[in-house]
This record gives sequence, C-alpha cells and structure tokens, in this order.
Amino acid sequence: MVRTRFAPSPTGFLHLGGARTALFSWIYARKNNGEFILRIEDTDKARSKKEYLDEILESLSWLGIDWDRIFYQSQRLNIY
Repeated sequence: MVRTRFAPSPTGFLHLGGARTALFSWIYARKNNGEFILRIEDTDKARSKKEYLDEILESLSWLGIDWDRIFYQSQRLNIY
C-alpha cells in the first residue's frame, strides 16, 4: 500500500511551498489508492501555537486536501 505524509510544524502559518508539498503528496496517495497521513510536528512547545495549527488544518481543507489519519508528534514521543 502506498502511504504518504505531510508533516507541518505549527510554529507559523502554512506557506505556499508547504501547501504545494501537501498537495503533491495527497494527489500521489489518492491516485494510487493509498493513505495520506497528516503528522503534526508539535514538539517545539515554545513556538507551537494552536492558532497556527487551526490555520494549517483550515487551509488544507480549503484546498480540498483531506487526510486518512492525523498524528501529533507530542503524543508519540515514547515510540521514538
């Protein structure tokens, strides 16, 4: 199974380059009957903000990009 991911960091707003990367990864997964995973790189507690995360998720949705699963790195530190 094809599995792709996009891993934004909620330390700022989604920029054009990040949106393009997410779109290419999403298209590849969908065209190959694969899975698109959103992995939020939220381990930088000093700079990560909920407003940035909300904006990233809203922007991806506005672009028509949906995800099959979402992981928050801060909740998965024990496996690394």
